[in-house]
Amino acid sequence: MEHLFSPYTLKSLELKNRVVMPPMCQYSVTNKDGIATDWHYVHYVSRAIGGAGLIIIEMTDVEPDGRISDYDLGLWSDEHIPALKRIVDACHQYGAKVGIQIAHAGRKAEDAEVPVAPSAIPFDENSKTPRELSTEEVKEMVEKFRLAVRRAVKAGFDVIELHGAHGYLIHQFHSAYTNQRTDEYGRELTKFGVEIIKAAKSEMPADMPLIMRISAKEYVEGGYGIEESIEISKVYQQAGVDMFHISAGGEGPIAAAGRPGTHVAYQVPLARAIKQELNIPVIAVGRLDEPALANSVIGNEEADLVAVGRGMLRNPYWTLEAATVLRKETELPKQYITGFPRN
Repeated sequence: MEHLFSPYTLKSLELKNRVVMPPMCQYSVTNKDGIATDWHYVHYVSRAIGGAGLIIIEMTDVEPDGRISDYDLGLWSDEHIPALKRIVDACHQYGAKVGIQIAHAGRKAEDAEVPVAPSAIPFDENSKTPRELSTEEVKEMVEKFRLAVRRAVKAGFDVIELHGAHGYLIHQFHSAYTNQRTDEYGRELTKFGVEIIKAAKSEMPADMPLIMRISAKEYVEGGYGIEESIEISKVYQQAGVDMFHISAGGEGPIAAAGRPGTHVAYQVPLARAIKQELNIPVIAVGRLDEPALANSVIGNEEADLVAVGRGMLRNPYWTLEAATVLRKETELPKQYITGFPRN
């Protein structure tokens, strides 16, 4: 039976275990230039030392006004490549593989003077009203994603993740709640996402996997649910997605009738549904910090990988401690062996 510490392979991506550090914004760029700092280096490399099989660098944006804040990472310039490559190379030294989440915040770009979006609909009453992108600007945005992926490949990443979740730009396009356009990108809600997928694949080695993170359920009145997200995912799979990272929400103010669960593993059924319907690998995420629980998600074949977010923010060595709790073999840094009891 597979478990959290069994190896996993997807195309050229070979992981020593099923533990993923998911992308989590650090808001720690110092000069508002989008360049990774020593904070990012220590933050990610310590999780590699801590045993994670796959580390996905936080939301990294394709243009300056595509950031949630001016303190987010960017990949709109070749100047961003060296600092990211330094992180990737160091993580590789400790046996971790590294991905990066390529994104644009769309209407949720808080520090943009005028955010852009599929339609001129603000996130909430306290947010700026975005400017609707012209059809030509949408096509230019696809090109910005393509060039960001090219730079990520140059930086040595093992896998690319496109951010199609949490109410950011790709999600905004494939959601009828936020896309009220009348052009080709409104008539076919997945067109923008499909074009970005194909653009990304054109820059990636043929054996490099492409992950897409999606919100499988929207927590707003009239938002889509798992049935609709399965159909969206089928289109994206056909376009070239190799694995889905299954989250939920983020598209608007949460309505009383659609509040997300607060119990552990509340998003796992969404991951399981997409895995089964599409026969495609998935990453499960969301309150999976308990080692036995994370292990059961793999053992019960509900997901192929498990992302542990807050648990790794609290403890860079979550993976090593989970191996001890679960009595599984994993490689320990020789400097730390005396700190971990072996059962």
